[in-house]
Amino acid sequence: MSGTPEELDRWVAALAEELGFDAASTPVGGVLDLARDAAHGVARPAAPLTAYLVGLASQGDPARFEELAGRARALAARWPDAAAPTPAPPSAGAGA
Repeated sequence: MSGTPEELDRWVAALAEELGFDAASTPVGGVLDLARDAAHGVARPAAPLTAYLVGLASQGDPARFEELAGRARALAARWPDAAAPTPAPPSAGAGA
């Protein structure tokens, strides 16, 4: 396993052919950036799950993928804050 860009290009081309779609529509850099940000901002296992969910939601539309990936990266960047529960407002009868 070399992990070079050429190896990734060959893998994407072979997988796209196997799955029956055009490899040219695959935003490889965008997917890798998304996976990196999810792994670093949330947890390593979030990388493939995030890429899958954004890909699923984008329905194969590269422009939609970029939009949704940007939203997912933003969520991952603020994840500890985004995951914190919102405190409930004090009730009218509290402390009485």
